[in-house]
Amino acid sequence: MADLNATPVHPEGPTGPKLALRNLTVSRRSGGETITAASDVSFDVAPGEFVCLLGPSGCGKTSILNVLAGLERPSGGQALLDGRPITRPGPDRAVLFQEPALFPWLSVRGNIELALELERVPVGERRDRANRWLANVHLERWADAHPHELSAGMRQRAALARALAADPDILLGDEPFGALDAQAREILQNEVQRVWVESRGRKTFLFVTHNVREAVLLADRVFVMSAAPGRLLEEFRIHTDRPRELDDVLVTRVVSEIHELLMQEVDASVAREMAR
Repeated sequence: MADLNATPVHPEGPTGPKLALRNLTVSRRSGGETITAASDVSFDVAPGEFVCLLGPSGCGKTSILNVLAGLERPSGGQALLDGRPITRPGPDRAVLFQEPALFPWLSVRGNIELALELERVPVGERRDRANRWLANVHLERWADAHPHELSAGMRQRAALARALAADPDILLGDEPFGALDAQAREILQNEVQRVWVESRGRKTFLFVTHNVREAVLLADRVFVMSAAPGRLLEEFRIHTDRPRELDDVLVTRVVSEIHELLMQEVDASVAREMAR
């Protein structure tokens, strides 16, 4: 059990959770057998909360995110958005992937404007909104550049601007900083912290990551999952005010506690495999 500075909680907003999993199981067929990625996972995410889902490779983190995005169907249980089952993607959710997937023939601004066009934002509003979000992620000087002219970190900042320009209620991140170098990763972590704080509780973020420090730096709560088939091991609440720094004493202590829990799970998983 975590200590008082990282205690499991089960928040609900005044009208109930924004996102909820109820005994969710995700399985798929592979090579003639059924592989279960995540098994019997239940948790709530309150409106305006920032949650990170953390665990070993193959524990079902991405499968859970895909279900919440409406890109994958669960094998059992339910995924709920505002109390209603999630059955397909929707404009209320944006997904930030590890690869930014910008259209190379469009400028940075053009990529954002195309996303706004697909969301049926009026023509007269697209340019202003795109410019505003480029300024928010400090890319206004690069608005007319094409993706190949940007660094990897700048491309991911452009993807973040594109995701948020359409004003979704929820931002889902699938290892969005995993391919970046340490410096670019830190810049993006700070950008995401700032954007979330400035949303003043209007936007709900859920990211999946392998990086313990990143999860503790960003999240209100960290859900730690077991090795496959992934089950929820423990929840940690992070009380430190934002913006956070990696050398903060509480951040360091919670990182150590979560890392120890994960290492215990890895050791237990290896022991189970060897016993087979």
